[in-house]
Amino acid sequence: MSLLRAEYGEPAPPRIVPPVDELVATILSQNTSDVNTARSFGALKQTFPTWEEVLAATDEQLANVIRSGGLADQKAPRIRGVLREIKCRTGSFDLAFLADLPLDEAKAWLTSLSGVGPKTAACVLLFSLQRPAMPVDTHVHRVASRLGWLPQGTGAERAHIILEGMVPPGDILAAHLLLIQHGRRTCRARQPACQRCVLRGDCPSAGTFTEIDRTTT
Repeated sequence: MSLLRAEYGEPAPPRIVPPVDELVATILSQNTSDVNTARSFGALKQTFPTWEEVLAATDEQLANVIRSGGLADQKAPRIRGVLREIKCRTGSFDLAFLADLPLDEAKAWLTSLSGVGPKTAACVLLFSLQRPAMPVDTHVHRVASRLGWLPQGTGAERAHIILEGMVPPGDILAAHLLLIQHGRRTCRARQPACQRCVLRGDCPSAGTFTEIDRTTT
């Protein structure tokens, strides 16, 4: 991570929000931009100040509020379903108890919620509870695969386990944020800028995209 730190600087830690807020925001973030996520989450909280009010609404009412985040008709019932499960299991919307569970148990509890996968669970644990869970989004998965950190064909669930085992617990937050930044700015899905990549010397994929670069520019 030292080369990425030198290239991009130490990443600023995200603002800490309650775990259930992080959970809902992560669901809203699926298949959309950070800007749209913030806009749709802000609209949700402004319209429904409490999670009880979200549950009292209909799927259609919630979908209309979060429309700016995309896929609102799919996300609205998922959000309400997750909130309903949490309330049924715990009697509240407080997920702070996950901080005291062994990491694997905390992950298992979250992923047992309908529609919550390993990336969403890791986001809640890492960002809200400062647990050493590595969220693997498309950028992290792509960069790690090209660097040879993940065997060919490694799926998202297995990638979480492998990368968590490779990165020291205290560096997981920074590693996650730096890999995302590198994936957005340099190791892009199309036309990766291998010629100016600080990891080029250690990357088995360096230079393999030259022909793609010529034919797509």
